[in-house]
Amino acid sequence: MNEVVKNEGVGAADTAKLSVAIALLVAGVVAFYVLKGLQSDWVRWAVFVGALIVGVAVFAMSQYGRDTWKFVLDSRIELYKVFWPTRQETGMTTLAVFFFLAIAGVFFWLLDMLLAWATRYLTGQGG
Repeated sequence: MNEVVKNEGVGAADTAKLSVAIALLVAGVVAFYVLKGLQSDWVRWAVFVGALIVGVAVFAMSQYGRDTWKFVLDSRIELYKVFWPTRQETGMTTLAVFFFLAIAGVFFWLLDMLLAWATRYLTGQGG
């Protein structure tokens, strides 16, 4: 919470790398569909996967990619700090949720019945 975040800034080169990575991904998808009747399926998939790999590699070399990788690593570290409930605590919480769900269901069913009765009584319609 008290960590100071450094703003390293993203330059024009990193923005260009991001644009190229997106263009490669789009080109791979477009090529997959354009080559549908012209090439066999394995060629289409090879072009798509190749564009995907090159696009991800270009993205990884940009500041955006480095920031994303740092976020993933920091998230894994934070995951170890999470307090996980025991099996018994999870079971008791689940039972409490189902109990209150049943109570709420009965309450809204009775409220619906009351409102339906009042509507029939006030309008004179219904059986």
